[in-house]
Amino acid sequence: MERQTLASSSTSSSSNGNNYPPPPSEDAWVNSYLKLLPQWQSLPSSSQPVIPIAISRVNQVDAGRLDIEMSAMLKEQMVKVFSLMKPGMLFQYEPELDAFLEFLIWRFSIWVDKPTPGNGLMNLRYRDEGAVEARGKVRTGLEGPGLTVSQKIWYCVATVGGQYLWARLQSFSAFRRWGDSEQRSLARRGWFLIQRIEGFYRAASFVNLLVFLYTGRYRSLIERFLRARLVYGSPNMNRAVSFEYMNRQLVWNEFSEMLLLLLPLLNSSSIKSFLYPFSKDKSSNSAGDENLCPICQADPSIPFLALPCQHRYCYYCLRTRCSAAPSFRCSRCNELVVAMQRHGCGSIDNLGHKP
Repeated sequence: MERQTLASSSTSSSSNGNNYPPPPSEDAWVNSYLKLLPQWQSLPSSSQPVIPIAISRVNQVDAGRLDIEMSAMLKEQMVKVFSLMKPGMLFQYEPELDAFLEFLIWRFSIWVDKPTPGNGLMNLRYRDEGAVEARGKVRTGLEGPGLTVSQKIWYCVATVGGQYLWARLQSFSAFRRWGDSEQRSLARRGWFLIQRIEGFYRAASFVNLLVFLYTGRYRSLIERFLRARLVYGSPNMNRAVSFEYMNRQLVWNEFSEMLLLLLPLLNSSSIKSFLYPFSKDKSSNSAGDENLCPICQADPSIPFLALPCQHRYCYYCLRTRCSAAPSFRCSRCNELVVAMQRHGCGSIDNLGHKP
């Protein structure tokens, strides 16, 4: 009964003129897919949101400092190898030694597409900034190829060869005394040219530092000229040192530096003299120790008396202390020593003090 109703409805709709479109062919979906595929592939690169990641300036500066410390450690070990040789011989070839160590670091790090020791500890690597497509402010700080062969070679020429030639030129000009007024005019002009080049380089480095602090790119002039930018090597970096340990180390370092600064400024004898009146144990020197020198705690070889308190000392102990400190006070009674007299003799050696 239902089938007859559906058939009658279909025949009635067809008779009323409602014609449905024919079904699509079997390859219509394939054709549509091939037509929309290029647009679909270009869609992620243009509309996919990418979070920008700023490279930490502190990490970049710390990486450079760590590289310097690594070079110093290698140099120290190298100097120990030649410690038994003639003194002063290695000092003549110090620029060559520095250039050799810098070349080794460059050969086994940058040349083989690996970070330097400092960059590796800070999770940084070099990339060719010119080969990265500009996308406004959507760079992640992770993508991009490494340095090209030409960039690596020029980096070696600038850092290793340039520093070596400049160090040798400065030592040679200083040894030949180009800056003296008695030298010929050509030598003086060369000296003034060296000084101007150095001043210009320092000024350019200072300007580059200001730009680096503002933009966070290219911490040195060499990196800026080569367009070798430091970026993160991996998206994740584990911190091996806890913040509690770091804070403790910072506090201890600051405290030790403060002590190293203040201790040389303190006079131990004056502090002892200031604290002596407040001491409770003023009778520490008993009667049995009266015959001993209070400085060397031995029997006085040439006994002398400190005046006016008349306590016995060794001549050399008392004379040395009075010469070192014009306002020397007796170690037993804390009284100012104004003169010294040999024990059992009437001659008095006046020290120039008024009692």
